[in-house]
Amino acid sequence: MSNQAEHPALLIPGPIEFDDAVLSSMGHFSQSHVGPPFVATFGETLTMLRKLLQTSNPASQPFVISGSGTLGWDLVAANLIERGEDALVLHTGYFADSFAECFETYGVKATQLKAPIGDRPQLPEIEKALKEKHYKLISVTHVDTSTGVLSEIKALSELVHRVSPETLVVVDGVCSVGCEEICFDEWGIDAVLTASQKAIGCPPGLSILMCSERAMETFRNRKTPPSSYFASFKNWLPIMQNYEAKKASYFATPPTQLINALHTTLTQILSRPLSERFAVHREASQRIKSTVTSYGLKQLATKPENQANGMTAIYLPEGVKAADILPNILKKGVIFAGGLHKEIAAKYIRFGHMGVSVTDPKRDDIERALKALKEGLGDAGVKV
Repeated sequence: MSNQAEHPALLIPGPIEFDDAVLSSMGHFSQSHVGPPFVATFGETLTMLRKLLQTSNPASQPFVISGSGTLGWDLVAANLIERGEDALVLHTGYFADSFAECFETYGVKATQLKAPIGDRPQLPEIEKALKEKHYKLISVTHVDTSTGVLSEIKALSELVHRVSPETLVVVDGVCSVGCEEICFDEWGIDAVLTASQKAIGCPPGLSILMCSERAMETFRNRKTPPSSYFASFKNWLPIMQNYEAKKASYFATPPTQLINALHTTLTQILSRPLSERFAVHREASQRIKSTVTSYGLKQLATKPENQANGMTAIYLPEGVKAADILPNILKKGVIFAGGLHKEIAAKYIRFGHMGVSVTDPKRDDIERALKALKEGLGDAGVKV
């Protein structure tokens, strides 16, 4: 049984429910951020991130910085591309718009390749775009939290390396790292950005980034200095390298409690094969999607290959709005999220199913959520 105070099951696409041990580690006594015990913890955390993202190249570089996943966009835009250069942004929902806006803030020319809601840009059209113009990098949202659309990273990276080999492959993995497979080295990815509060299972507040050897060479070969101070690799690279080497270092004070929590959850995640973790998420996702379909509901992502394994975006029946049903579901002890895509926000809800809610067999979060969804629909006058 959980030691946490009784509360509604939080089943949104992040933050997610947290394990007791992770929350307990947040209560660690105060530590010096340059003292040997914390330096060792931070160093081990950085090394574990390499294992989570499946990179064994010592020239790959992890970063863990105080901030939200959004800071990852700034880290990419400020360090891996320069003012006046071109970025191709693959659009599967709300977060591609935001990443493109971030690029433009730094003077980067962002071109979006958009797909209809619930779908993703197809490889032939991506190939066509890459042949028409040279892009310094291409970005893709692995799972767009606004639509639940899953992008296929391996085939995309193979295409980019074949058609435009100098183009960096950047993956926004905020809603995928920890519940979707990412083979960083094998797939030839140059950067994966993510955050602590989704499938990784740590409270919000950490921006996490992994860069390839090629990405770091791109940074070192910049013609102009990084266009940010706090997000500059110039400031953070020596800090991360020193911490991983178990040496104290300082640029800005890291959030020691959150690093302890991240260390705890990564230790838990890596205590079993990653393949098992991904399989558990797939199985839970299939069960949820099958049940949702049996309720007569449709997903935004209609094609199975486009459906994420850590969340499901669900269209509501005609005439029913998110505001009509979410309060009913909350009364039954479950929290879902409303829609986020600005064109259809009121027409759908989002069900997050990642982390301990699916990996801990002692928890009944998913069963409670499906029951609450069915009853909530009934309360709204929908026959299921």
